[in-house]
Amino acid sequence: MEGKMLICAVLLLVVLVSGNNAQLDVCGTAPLNTKIVGGEDAPAGSWPWQASLHRSGRHFCGGSLINNQWILTAAHCFSSTSTFGLVVYLGRDTQQGLNLNEQALGVSEVVRHPDYNDANSDNDITLLKLSSTVSFTNYIRPVCLAANGSDFQTGTTCWVTGWGTISSGVPLPSPQRLQEVTVPIVSQNTCRDAYSTLTSNMICAGLSEGGKDSCQGDSGGPLVSKNASRWVLGGVVSFGRGCAEPNFPGVYARVSEYEDWIKTQISSDQPGFVSFTGNGVSASSPSIAHSLPLLLCILPVLLPLFVLS
Repeated sequence: MEGKMLICAVLLLVVLVSGNNAQLDVCGTAPLNTKIVGGEDAPAGSWPWQASLHRSGRHFCGGSLINNQWILTAAHCFSSTSTFGLVVYLGRDTQQGLNLNEQALGVSEVVRHPDYNDANSDNDITLLKLSSTVSFTNYIRPVCLAANGSDFQTGTTCWVTGWGTISSGVPLPSPQRLQEVTVPIVSQNTCRDAYSTLTSNMICAGLSEGGKDSCQGDSGGPLVSKNASRWVLGGVVSFGRGCAEPNFPGVYARVSEYEDWIKTQISSDQPGFVSFTGNGVSASSPSIAHSLPLLLCILPVLLPLFVLS
């Protein structure tokens, strides 16, 4: 019986968490993020994994801190793997003015996914190795990553953050304060109607009527959703037709497809990978089969309770 209970306990851990536990004690926690619904300007510290990538003193893409020395961003942000003049800002609130809580770090290595295809934006993902390790604070800490098999069901509520432009085709300046917007996951079939080149390595989010989306300058930034008490990175801002156009959702690199590749690139302090199931409507029912071994463990414990009652 003790051996059986041990197997069940191990199985429960496997269902809940995947990967090395080095970052699981801190990843995805945002002590200063207490809101339920969003606004436009993100309060300082709300998204402590948000990175601002700079060259020549200018912001050009976003990214996400995933452990104490690595940033996850988009491959299309980099035409080469040169680190010259590349600076990553963490804990940044505004692109102008004083940022009391930020850290600025150089980059020692740019690792683009070897199968990135700039024709259809497949495998649009890149890792940046920082030149030194990061000190975690309430304003700077890593996000958890969606593990293999995670299910971002249609309608799952997600958040996108960045300093990108706030409209498409209109000469408005980019916002100086970090922006946030909430968007639901769109089904693969619906998204494929908009983008015929969509692959299984991509995930889509947006409103059918438009009006909310990531835009130019947000590329490489995070698409996150909350799993119990932790925020989980489900996507990396990749591409879209215009910004916030009706029936053209934003497209993101699907993070769960890259767990194995990320683990092969990072030799220590592995990011925290978490099995995620969204709060929307699944297109199929694989989660039932996935949960069956766990149910078989729980039933022998619950059955005597029903008999006694």
